[in-house]
Amino acid sequence: MKLLISNDDGIYAPGVYALAQALQGANHEVTVVCPDRERSATGHGLTMHHPIRAEVVESLFDPRIKAWACSGTPADCVKLALWALLDSPPDFVLSGINRGQNLGTDILYSGTVSAAMEGTIEGIPSIAFSLASYVNQDFQPGAEFAVSLLKFLEKNPLPASMLLNVNIPAVPAEEFAGVALTRQGIRRYVDIFEKRIDPRGKTYYWLAGEVLEEVEQALDPKLGVTLPTDVDAIRKNYITLTPLHYNLTSPVGVDLLQGWEFPLK
Repeated sequence: MKLLISNDDGIYAPGVYALAQALQGANHEVTVVCPDRERSATGHGLTMHHPIRAEVVESLFDPRIKAWACSGTPADCVKLALWALLDSPPDFVLSGINRGQNLGTDILYSGTVSAAMEGTIEGIPSIAFSLASYVNQDFQPGAEFAVSLLKFLEKNPLPASMLLNVNIPAVPAEEFAGVALTRQGIRRYVDIFEKRIDPRGKTYYWLAGEVLEEVEQALDPKLGVTLPTDVDAIRKNYITLTPLHYNLTSPVGVDLLQGWEFPLK
């Protein structure tokens, strides 16, 4: 298959290298378009007010892999690839493998998920891959799972409007508990701004955050009570697969508000 790979950790990140090399080794046609530097937590931002540049990257990946470093955001990278760099649309847009999990509400900030979501918006089945650790740097088990997953999806196509958000537990492959279909959980942070003074006496703030345990959420009756959250399943060493889409309309909200009569004044 023809595959487009991007990320938010940058073109030189080990996660994208492992993913691209593994998929090229499985005889896919791989193109990599990634930010030229780390762009984590940029969400779905696009560059509107200055040019986007893309430079060919050589001697980094397998010679059969075409690669570009892009000055823009992760979403920019995918949009530029689809509309300017590729001669035909890919069969899949893949993002990652990210250093660190993208679970629960993390996906709202994630450049990794946003790169894949850009593919979904353009009507291309897309997958975001993340390794659930900032310390563990062994991306090979995740890359090998990606090869297996793509082989499976080649025979069992995803709807073009669906994004799969995949998180890999940071354990050896033999310790994986299995693959779990999950719903999106909730992760909240105690955001801490550390106040500092620069050498010129100006005040600045450094954002940090301490994650809270998963917050209880109301169950969507359409998903049922038995479907675990991604946050819970990753703790049990399951590879989590969470189907996502870009339509944020709340069915519960629509059902509730349809019965309301809103005043004009």
